[in-house]
Amino acid sequence: MVRADLLRGAGSPRGGLSRRPGRRFDVVTFDCYGTLIDWEAGIGDWLETAASRAGVALDRRKALDLYGQIEPAVEAETYRSYRDVLAESARRVALGLGWSLSEQDSRGLASSLPDWKPFPDTNPALRKLTAAGYRLGILSNVDDDLLAGTRRHLDVAFDILVTAEQVRSYKPALGHFEEARRQIGPLRWLHAAQSRFHDVVPCREIGIPVAWINRRAEPSRPDVLPDIEVRTLADLANRFAG
Repeated sequence: MVRADLLRGAGSPRGGLSRRPGRRFDVVTFDCYGTLIDWEAGIGDWLETAASRAGVALDRRKALDLYGQIEPAVEAETYRSYRDVLAESARRVALGLGWSLSEQDSRGLASSLPDWKPFPDTNPALRKLTAAGYRLGILSNVDDDLLAGTRRHLDVAFDILVTAEQVRSYKPALGHFEEARRQIGPLRWLHAAQSRFHDVVPCREIGIPVAWINRRAEPSRPDVLPDIEVRTLADLANRFAG
């Protein structure tokens, strides 16, 4: 069951969704962690603290690269809550870097998630799009309560909120996109995300217009071409609400 009542901000009724003439899209949805929220800073800080407690000198870049490989593999296994995904991923990263985390300690990563901060351009871009009349949404590989904790850092209300807990799968599986399409209906929809693997590829697969927020200035790949490529959310907002 979709728990939009838990996640949606006040003043954003679903009945207010409508087409606006003279523009390409009516609704813009976002991946959350990595696109709106600086997940690398949050995870990196937590891993450094955990490693320090264990007397381990952490190579932060190596740890984050390893985490980026491990978490999708954990998500691709049998469905488990995102809290459990985070704990299992943290344990495997620590093991891969030469130390062990207890089950209790590994659960601290999920506890830290609601404190992860937005990128500096996130809230200005969201406010600009909202002021221009776009309806906004989030499609996230996360649990409902964790996303609710993150929402306190975001300045706008969202009309569409789809989590892994609701669809019982993790992107790049199609559950998020199919549920969002059901909620959005005939409105013109753009999805925006930093991850090609989690978002651009499945959007291209099922024909959803997608904007790649290329925050890392990665080289383009001819086999995974987004409809739109920008460096920042500010660039995206300026393009559609400038």
